[in-house]
Amino acid sequence: MEKAETPLQHVQANIAAACRIARREPEEVTLIAVSKMHPAEAIEPLLREGQRHFGENRVQEAQGKWPALREAYPAVQLHLIGQLQSNKAEDAVALFDAIHSLDRPSLVKALGKAMDKSGRRVPCFVQVDVGEEDQKGGCPVAELPALIEQARQADIPLAGLMCLPPQDIEPAPFFAFLDKLARDHGLEGRSMGMSGDYETAIKLGATHVRVGTALFGARPAAG
Repeated sequence: MEKAETPLQHVQANIAAACRIARREPEEVTLIAVSKMHPAEAIEPLLREGQRHFGENRVQEAQGKWPALREAYPAVQLHLIGQLQSNKAEDAVALFDAIHSLDRPSLVKALGKAMDKSGRRVPCFVQVDVGEEDQKGGCPVAELPALIEQARQADIPLAGLMCLPPQDIEPAPFFAFLDKLARDHGLEGRSMGMSGDYETAIKLGATHVRVGTALFGARPAAG
């Protein structure tokens, strides 16, 4: 009898299939397992399977659970995918290997200062408000060229662009738009696509997909 496929194997197979359709290599896509609100015991099975990229929404939550896990699995790469307050910039630079939510001039200033102080240059994705939804954060499209220039002047390494398309609307046009914006600005990374649409995102150029529910199941309710 064949061994049942794990959630990680299932997602990896879907990524490979989407890459075949798009004539891309699976190695071009980084799977970020979104472990926010999940305890260490839920994360460890994926670590044992070889998953090394994980995404967290909050600096404080990540500080509580990742130092011990990283001792056991030092190759882990930690991605901050939630909105970042400027006063947490120093903590974020110390803990994370990539930040996906650079979205405003005040944060550019705070992150640049934190990186100068620590001597650690953390790659950042500029979050773009592709759906014109203020509540999600993200840089308005019209202000993107100026923000990118400010980040470059602050010596912040730019990994690419990130977006969260509006819910309950076909995401493909938003992914295609982010892909075009990244090309227009000479940026390689496209952080886009989640559990419900990562295959579509891959077909439209995603280099980083942020998958939580498909790997961990439903998130625990906030306490």
